[in-house]
Amino acid sequence: MLSRVRGKWSYLAIAALLLFLIIIPFKWFLGQYTVILIFIGIHTMVTVGLCLLMGYTGQISLGQAAFYGLGAYFSAVLTKTHGFNPWLAMLVAALATGGFAYAIGFPIFRLRGNYLALATLGLGIIMAVLFRELDQFTGGPTGITGIPYLSIGGFTFDSPFRRYFLVWFFCLAVLLVSQNIVRSRTGRALRAVHGSESAAESVGINVAQFKVKVFVLSAVYASLAGSLYAHHITYVNPSPFGFLFSVMVVVMAVVGGLASVWGAIFGAATVRILSDEILLRFGEWDVIVYGLILVLVMVFMPRGLFVALKEAYERWRLTHRQRGAEA
Repeated sequence: MLSRVRGKWSYLAIAALLLFLIIIPFKWFLGQYTVILIFIGIHTMVTVGLCLLMGYTGQISLGQAAFYGLGAYFSAVLTKTHGFNPWLAMLVAALATGGFAYAIGFPIFRLRGNYLALATLGLGIIMAVLFRELDQFTGGPTGITGIPYLSIGGFTFDSPFRRYFLVWFFCLAVLLVSQNIVRSRTGRALRAVHGSESAAESVGINVAQFKVKVFVLSAVYASLAGSLYAHHITYVNPSPFGFLFSVMVVVMAVVGGLASVWGAIFGAATVRILSDEILLRFGEWDVIVYGLILVLVMVFMPRGLFVALKEAYERWRLTHRQRGAEA
């Protein structure tokens, strides 16, 4: 009975979220925030991949910006320089980024703990340098301009209103796929790996394969997000794909809840709004502010904002039900 009630409330919450997302971009509601919400959707996709990798599998990654940048640059180069169809370019970018993640995944995941964090951090730094220095491909610090918008037939996503629905279609698809993975046998295997790799191996789980597969999936998510970013602003340069973005994604994952797929929306929204409305005033000190946010959340809300809100709502319902029974 309790599970049925929880299921009903979960469906109602998802329906309310969908309704809210549908009406947001209209001018009579919150249309002035459409561009910010597009970025929240894009960053949610990157954050979900990191949640699967860190929250469910227990593997640290500080290099998501590298895969985000690969997706953006692949789409930019293939469409602008080689005349690829943008949808085909997105697919090629995702496959190439996933293949790259698979190739480096096995040697990287031989490491653990701090060594793994440093290896992924080094990967992000190396890719940021390559984006800047390979100017014959990437345009160097100047970047690549004139990237075409995505289109379907004669319908072009050439306005923020249209791109909002496109981005959130991909974002919700990623969230649903990730939720299904978490609830499946694969999700149970990932949690087993997180709990104890030795115990997981003792029951027949191929720990190395699962680590690499989740790493590849998180890279593909980041690549798709990077491609959407490139076709949204029609311009890419190295600055958005540096170390700071990797730190931002980690903060988004922690704020939303590392072991919460839907919490990625809350984490991305919270950090993005803080970044656009408040942290701009701090200039180069914003990395320190992100670090402080990370520490405070880990101390006071270790399971993330989404879980904290959910638990607060459950406590309120329980209190309200007890008062009703007493009355």
